Amino acid sequence: MSKTQPATDDLVVLGKIGAVHGVRGEVKVHSFTESMENLLDYPVWQLRRGEDIKQVKLASGRLQGKSLVAKIEGLDDREIARTLTNYEICVYRSELPELADGEFYWHQLEGLKVINQDQHLFGIVDHLLETGANDVLVVKPCAGSFDDQERLLPYTEQCVQSVDLTAGEMHVEWDADF
Repeated sequence: MSKTQPATDDLVVLGKIGAVHGVRGEVKVHSFTESMENLLDYPVWQLRRGEDIKQVKLASGRLQGKSLVAKIEGLDDREIARTLTNYEICVYRSELPELADGEFYWHQLEGLKVINQDQHLFGIVDHLLETGANDVLVVKPCAGSFDDQERLLPYTEQCVQSVDLTAGEMHVEWDADF
């Protein structure tokens, strides 16, 4: 493991280290990627907890039941592995695959202003939730918001009319009273 100081805004969280697994330094991993095993496609992880950032290399990983188990290169001790619990697993934005036009990563949507068809500013996208049927935008009020209501909007073609990353805006078809 090596300590590095990458620009934290250049990092994207793809998972989190959970409990230790076994006695040889393996850890359980909570993956936030669309297919949980996709996290294993990144050979170098930036582990972040608060201001502490460590760069590690993935030695191996596997799907075990409904979770992932990872082995970090050079880490063979259960007690040392335990110290990595709750570290976020990050990669550099530049390592993420290119998306097709009209597709966005969740981190790109967070922070966008949400404006409805009547030009009411609902607030900004705080985060997204995965519900199974469709993803949900959690929109929290901000300075200049139409009201102080938190809204949960479906991230569907019927609701989201356009996304303009350059302008920092998302336009939605959603009634202000709903």
